Parts: sequence; structure tokens; C-alpha cells
Amino acid sequence: MEKIGLYLGCNIPLKAPDIEQSFRKVFPILGIEPVDLQGASCCPSWGTVPSFDLNTWCAVSGRNITIAEDQGVDIMSGCNSCFGVLAEAKHYLEDDERRKKVNAQLATINREFKGTSDIYHVAHVLHHKVGVEKIRQSLKYSLEGLKIAVQTGCHALWPTDVYKITEANPYQPTILRELCEATGATVPHYSRLEGCCGMGGMRSTDVEKSLKLFREKMVSIKEETQADLIVTTCSSCFLQFDMSQPILRERGMIDFDPIPTFYYTQVLALAMGFDPAQVAAISQIDRKAIIGEIQSEKRLIKEVA
Repeated sequence: MEKIGLYLGCNIPLKAPDIEQSFRKVFPILGIEPVDLQGASCCPSWGTVPSFDLNTWCAVSGRNITIAEDQGVDIMSGCNSCFGVLAEAKHYLEDDERRKKVNAQLATINREFKGTSDIYHVAHVLHHKVGVEKIRQSLKYSLEGLKIAVQTGCHALWPTDVYKITEANPYQPTILRELCEATGATVPHYSRLEGCCGMGGMRSTDVEKSLKLFREKMVSIKEETQADLIVTTCSSCFLQFDMSQPILRERGMIDFDPIPTFYYTQVLALAMGFDPAQVAAISQIDRKAIIGEIQSEKRLIKEVA
């Protein structure tokens, strides 16, 4: 079984630990063993150190990467921002002069960045290393007949020149769609598919602009897909879709009920037959009905030992 370093970041363990549990449930079934990166810190996120000192940012990010190097594994992140930050930092450290300066800083804590560990996103590991056919074969329940609206998220798409694996065309992303289709679900296109959901820096600095942008996305999803559920592979996007839909509804900015939202590995874990109380327990939007539908007897494909 291939081992990979699980970089959790901040949002998942602090706000959505059931997403973390879904990682730990589904990946071993698919032949990937997530191992903890002992002593990993914040990535650090875009609005902090990267915004004012590039070498210090690369030193902090580089330290996280050296932990994976010491353990002899690549890194897998379930957070788009963490993925983007770590991948970008590694890209910056390909510059010999910057690497020399950063390694001088890391030497003070007896570490050295070598560049031997690659940075992957959860979606990339599932799509490229595991493959949709193996995912399809792992299912206990089929999502046939259900419609999923997908949200890839910004930092998994751009900048493409620094990512080891990315979309063939980041303006027409297909990886998450194909992963969802592997469950048997239908994944309709909608016009604001590539658009930002308004989370991250916008949500923290101008809530009203964030909600306005998010509303445009939600109206596009509702009118153009009639989705039964929304699926993302970005922890920040998940939080935005889960916490802001009720706000839009309460303010009268949308006239439809919030659409249940999941991280992809949560849906996959449910389709594999895992206990919802472990892998899909935390949300502001009520997800009981759609979880019951996913794990209903009529959708049973096979009993899984």
C-alpha cells in the first residue's frame, strides 16, 4: 500500500473533523495509506506570511515539506489553500539563490529543504493515483439518479505552471466531475462553475461582497442544475456553502431551501457504507434526508465486508 503524508491544515481538523475521518476511512480501501506529518504547522496561508516576506514564507512552508521528506513520503492536502501555498513555496524554492537563503534559516533548526517530496491535492490523488474505475468498484451504494453540482475551488486550478498535477484546462475543470460521476451520479454543467464562491480573503474582509458573489453562484446552481447536493474538494468552499446558504435564505436573497453540501470524500465514504456519524456528522444545513437517500436499500449494489 502506498503511503502519503496527510497535511490537514487548519480548517479541517478544527471545523470539519468528520472530513478528516472520511480521508482516514476511504483511502486505505483504495490502496493509499495516509500517514501523519509529525510536527507540521500552518502552511502558512496566503493572507499571512506570504503577503509580506517571501523567504520567511518559504522557510515555514519548506519546514513542513522537510517533514514529509524525512518520512520519505509525498504530501496530500485536502485544503485548496494549503495545497496552493505548499506547491507554490516548493516552486519558489526551485530558485537556487532563494533555496540557499531559506536553507540557511532552516539550518538553525537542523533542517534542510531538498525538494524530494511532491505536493498533491486529495482530488489529484483520487483521480490520478487511484483512478475512477477503482473508486467505482469500491462502492456499496450507487448515486444513480442523483444530481450533483460540483465546486472545484480556485487554488486547485491556478497557477497551473507550479502544480505537478492539474486540470487539462483549468477553465473547464473535469477532475471533480469525473470523480462524482464514478459514484453513478449525474453532474450537470452550470455557467458559474469556474467562479469563486467568495470565501477566503473576501469573506474575511467584506462579507457583503462575499455573499453577493456567493448568491450569484447559488442561483446559477439552482436554476441550471436542480442539484440534489453540492460536492467540493475545498474545505474553505465547503464552509462557505454550508454556512452562507442559510444566511442567504434568511435575508431573502434566495427563495429556495439550502442545498446539502459535502466534501467529496464524505460522499464517497457514505457510498462505501461508512457510518454517517463518523464521516458526515457536522453541518449547518440538515443533511439527514440526502444521507438517508444515499444509503437507502434501493441503492444497494453489494454488501461490503
